[in-house]
Amino acid sequence: MPSVRLEQQTRLMWVTGARLLVTTLLLGATAFFYLRGGLSRYPHSLAVVFFTIGVAYALSAIEATLLRSGKQLLVLSFAHLALDQCLWTSIVYVSGGAASGATSFYGLTVLVGAVLVGARGAAFAGAFGFLLYGLLCLGFFTHVILPPIDQPNVTYALTRDEIGYPLLINALAITVVAMLASYLSERLRQAGGALEAATRRYTEAERLAELGRISAWLAHEIRNPLGSISGSIEMLREGQALSTEEKQLCDIVSREVTRLNDLVSDMVDLSKSRTPEVEDVDIGALCREVVELASRSRGGNEHRIEYVEEAPSPGSLHADCDPAQMRQVLWNLVRNGLQASAVGGIVRVGVGIRDDRVALWVEDEGAGIDDDAKHRIFDGFYTTRAHGAGIGLAVVKRIIDDHAPYGVAIHVTDGSDSNGATHGARFLVTLPRGASRTAIHT
Repeated sequence: MPSVRLEQQTRLMWVTGARLLVTTLLLGATAFFYLRGGLSRYPHSLAVVFFTIGVAYALSAIEATLLRSGKQLLVLSFAHLALDQCLWTSIVYVSGGAASGATSFYGLTVLVGAVLVGARGAAFAGAFGFLLYGLLCLGFFTHVILPPIDQPNVTYALTRDEIGYPLLINALAITVVAMLASYLSERLRQAGGALEAATRRYTEAERLAELGRISAWLAHEIRNPLGSISGSIEMLREGQALSTEEKQLCDIVSREVTRLNDLVSDMVDLSKSRTPEVEDVDIGALCREVVELASRSRGGNEHRIEYVEEAPSPGSLHADCDPAQMRQVLWNLVRNGLQASAVGGIVRVGVGIRDDRVALWVEDEGAGIDDDAKHRIFDGFYTTRAHGAGIGLAVVKRIIDDHAPYGVAIHVTDGSDSNGATHGARFLVTLPRGASRTAIHT
């Protein structure tokens, strides 16, 4: 958000400076060409010109002062557009009214609106500019507004027939410019978003490459001592001389060793990307295997893991995917659910058919994930937990992305507890159904 505000502030500074330059040049040119160089013959028109120049400079000075605070930039942007259209209306008034060639300046502000605010700015500038131009034409037609007293009326369009054509042409021109400016600003915004996403992916790839270089060293340098520590703790725990408190301390050490070993494994998995070896996989059997393994793990002993299988027919839960990688996905999701849930909480693992696709889901009864975190939960090293490393779900996303060409996707929604109330988080993975279910039904 600060970078967006700074960018908006910079654009406003540029267009404010451009206003000073363009207003001076264009008003000077207007005075020379439209007043035919005889400035002394048009004292009233000349006064309007110089008054407009003075207002433009004064407004630019005020705007520059307000810009320093960096506040209300959107309001300031719309005010800038409105005031510019007022200045151009002043030029139109002294340079021929409805038939003035200076009406093209309205389109210039439309382009500035697209630069400052986007499609909304272009639409606002176009609508406000045409409103002022239309009121000016109406004023001339109803004689509420009279041509400058030092210019002949013959140079101004005052009747309905004289005003109608330029009014229609300028309305069409401003509309076309506003539409084109809106379209181009939207395309530019999309291109900027794509470039930002590409830059982010490149940065992420560089970070993963660096992680890959250190992960092999970590695997060797950390896993060997962890294995020694784990073995020593198990031997101590089996001893008969340990008190209850000492056994509890051994449990804490053993649990932390397991956590460190999982962290190293996640880092290794995140750093190495390989093309999925897709085959027909029984997702039901895979889920049962992971649930059984998770239930026997240390985290599974502190929670209850429920498994639900919704198979409409035997063999209907087959899907096309890489079995080892999908097992890793489910294992990481279950482990994430266990970590998000309080001791004694329930983690539900389910598999079934959704919209003719195989779906597997993991649901916990933890604190849930807010909307902002849902957009970042799969980013590497992003975590909402005090002791999390933010790697497990990043591994899940990498594997799912590798499977994306095969039609695999993942979605995150709010979960629900046993009473149906919204609670926790729900991770849903959908996969294309495999060939085995076709063979069974033929």
